[in-house]
Amino acid sequence: MITINPKIPVCVTGVSGYIAGEITKQLLEQGTPVNGTVRSLSNSSVQHLQKISEETGTAFTLFEANLDQAGSFDEAVKGCELVIHVASPFKMAVKDPVKELINPAVHGVQYVLDAVEKTPTVKRVVQTSSCYAIYGDNVDALDIPNHTFDETYWNETSSEHHQPYAFSKVSAEKQAWETANHQDRWDLVTINPSFVLGPATNPLANFESKFFFCQLCDGTYKSGVPDISVGVVDVRNVAQAHIKAGFSPKASGRYICSGYNTTFLELAQRLRKNHDHYPIPKSVAPKWLIWILAPFIGLKRSFVSKNIGIPCRVNNAKSIKELNMDYIPLDDTLEQFFAQMVESGCIPQPKK
Repeated sequence: MITINPKIPVCVTGVSGYIAGEITKQLLEQGTPVNGTVRSLSNSSVQHLQKISEETGTAFTLFEANLDQAGSFDEAVKGCELVIHVASPFKMAVKDPVKELINPAVHGVQYVLDAVEKTPTVKRVVQTSSCYAIYGDNVDALDIPNHTFDETYWNETSSEHHQPYAFSKVSAEKQAWETANHQDRWDLVTINPSFVLGPATNPLANFESKFFFCQLCDGTYKSGVPDISVGVVDVRNVAQAHIKAGFSPKASGRYICSGYNTTFLELAQRLRKNHDHYPIPKSVAPKWLIWILAPFIGLKRSFVSKNIGIPCRVNNAKSIKELNMDYIPLDDTLEQFFAQMVESGCIPQPKK
């Protein structure tokens, strides 16, 4: 049974990111030192984490490491017992999926695990995967009981041509398990979050969840939101799941991390209860209309056909039972994220 010393530095990759930033914040606040990686040491987007380090008196050391550079994670991992690998490209609109998404995700996880292999102190690796590694499109749920996925499923329908981001996540996770299963010194645990929302440690940074949430509230979808079923989880819970998985001796395997099965329309309806003076959508847009407009609004028609109007859910029971997860109420996530986005100017004040 693995025991991790919370006073020994934990390596967290990609600390300037949305999820990794929250993981780092929580580790520092609990007194666990962090070796954080960034693409460049000149990166100024981690100053908020350096401030937390100073306030808590917990060491936060930065290392330069790149997903496309072999050996670049070696120094950050040195001396650690726990490695939390979060860094991976998260872009929906890309010109070259292999170059921009798939290769960095797959090569990056291998370079991190190569560093782990060189470091005899490492006992556990926690990797940020995704529910996209479990299924690629909502239509995949039509063939399973109750249209509900659990950790036993794998995404077998995505490719570099269809849902390339999802393909990058399942490819990276499979690469990690293949490497882990060929040795017995350290173990691997993966966290598979659904759609992540909630207040960011750095609200001025750019991240996909912010773009969607602000569009939901700024009038972009005023005439109607796509009828999409989605799991939603608070970023603070995602961070907690990584940390629990890292330090819980019995943690093993994959964990779906998702608080609620919902829809884009329900998210809008919950927000409208307190903010109906904002141009938040009141209804769903017809599927046929979105299909026609898809090329003009950044969607592929194959995505529209395979996701809109199709029920899909994920089962979070394993995370609750084994990691003792207590998911933040959805309304709290939405309200606190909304307040932060208004304060940061991402959601403009409505015209009177």
